[in-house]
Amino acid sequence: MLQIASWKRVLIWLVVIAGFLTALPNAFYARVEGHNDAVAAVEKSGVQTPESEAALAAWPNWIPSGLVNLGLDLRGGAHLLAEVNLAEVYETRMTALWPEVRDRLRDARDEVGTIRRAPSAPDELKVQISQPAGLQRAVEVVRGLASPVVSMTGVGQNDLEVTGAGDTVTVRLSEAERTATDDRTMQQSLEIVRRRIDEVGTREPTIQREGDDRILIQVPGIGSAEELKSLIGTTAQLNFQPVVRRTDNPNEPPGSGNMLAPAANEPGVYYVLEQAPVVTGEELTNAQPSFDQNGRPAVSFTFNPGGARKFGDYTAANIGQLFAIVLDDEVISAPQIQSHIAGGSGIITGSFTVESSTELAVLLRAGALPAKLTFLEERTIGPELGQDSINAGRIAAIVGMVAVVFMMVASYGLFGVFATFALIVNMAMILGAMSMMGATLTLPGIAGLVLTMGMAVDANVLIFERIREELKRGRGPARSIDLGFERALSAIIDGNITTFITGLILFFLGSGPVRGFAVTLVIGLVTSVFSAIFVTRLLIVMWMERRRPKTITV
Repeated sequence: MLQIASWKRVLIWLVVIAGFLTALPNAFYARVEGHNDAVAAVEKSGVQTPESEAALAAWPNWIPSGLVNLGLDLRGGAHLLAEVNLAEVYETRMTALWPEVRDRLRDARDEVGTIRRAPSAPDELKVQISQPAGLQRAVEVVRGLASPVVSMTGVGQNDLEVTGAGDTVTVRLSEAERTATDDRTMQQSLEIVRRRIDEVGTREPTIQREGDDRILIQVPGIGSAEELKSLIGTTAQLNFQPVVRRTDNPNEPPGSGNMLAPAANEPGVYYVLEQAPVVTGEELTNAQPSFDQNGRPAVSFTFNPGGARKFGDYTAANIGQLFAIVLDDEVISAPQIQSHIAGGSGIITGSFTVESSTELAVLLRAGALPAKLTFLEERTIGPELGQDSINAGRIAAIVGMVAVVFMMVASYGLFGVFATFALIVNMAMILGAMSMMGATLTLPGIAGLVLTMGMAVDANVLIFERIREELKRGRGPARSIDLGFERALSAIIDGNITTFITGLILFFLGSGPVRGFAVTLVIGLVTSVFSAIFVTRLLIVMWMERRRPKTITV
């Protein structure tokens, strides 16, 4: 029967209103963007300036303020494709390993004789001994330096591969450790780049891993690729500072010579720290995920000789006290000093998982890039070009909308008007959904929107043609409309499911512009089915109830 329950009507109209409300901020883009920037600034600083108050008052709090983010090709900005020199990390690991190998073999000098480092490839360490008869003993000693690979895929394997031939011991990273090291290095590089870019307050940058050793960086709104390269080249500030006290008051006076810093992973928690650091990140040579004596995940770290001396003196005099690991003025960890930490290395224990210990090690190492970045590709897109793209997309959308509306009204009369309203609802719901998701609209995304306009009325065309067929068979208006929707439904669902699957494939396997197109296409498919089946049907039912026509023309 051509009836819709009252609760369904209310639900449909609520969804339509929600679509228009969430899409509304995009009609006042600059004003809402200023409001959102002011909200973020006040939350970060806790202080309202006259400018921020004006920006906050420019948009009501009860209206959604989510916006569709404009991609690089629409806002303008910089694009970089960087390659991380992973081989450099292997070389650094081997260089850092040599003093430990040397000290261990010196203790076994009676069996292996004198030792010296032999020339080798950058990613391996070769040690020559004067007594070849002690080669097996030398291999055993060096293997004692191996530790378990800290990764989900390297369980049960060691990080070092030690072999011997003649009078030479060769040390390499195992394949499992290379894979884990590559992942950690890329993770660390991504973290550093993201922190550097976030620091200048750019909106919605794209920073993602591409392949095994590349990073894609797209930052809308930045002046040039050179400016972006300069920004990435700076290093994070990492310090180890004494903790005076812990507090939950963000406005607590720290006192002379102290500073107040928020806890990065504990909302509402602050630490009062001595401003003068015990050791700085420049003196940290390494930090790796590891395990404590009880087999629980932890983080080990190593200082250079100068840092080791200062850190050892401080820990000896402050056993039982807290010290803070501070990154970019945020406390990422504040462990308690359990004992005198001599030798320039230590371990941070806590309620870690393998993932969280790896993450903390990444943050500790994030004071400097782990390996050299080589920029393979760079582009600067001016804001004028982005505005031209927006204008061209707007014109294309208007032309497409007018053409579709003209065709529908000319072909189906009043029912074409209903389809036109459903199309407007569809466009609003697409923008609303993208705003709530924080999706990024690119130039191909605009193409997806325009394409969706044409595809959105496909369902209405199928329905209206079915209604025409039923009318030609002599059925009444209400029965024809009911059967038209019922018999067109399977074709509509089948057609949209196949396109939906294609859109998902484009999204997961594509990148950049292809994904931007896929996002608008997939969202548009879902909203177009809703608007055609539910909104158009509701409008027709309401019209039928009001006019009760004896005959209809479709």
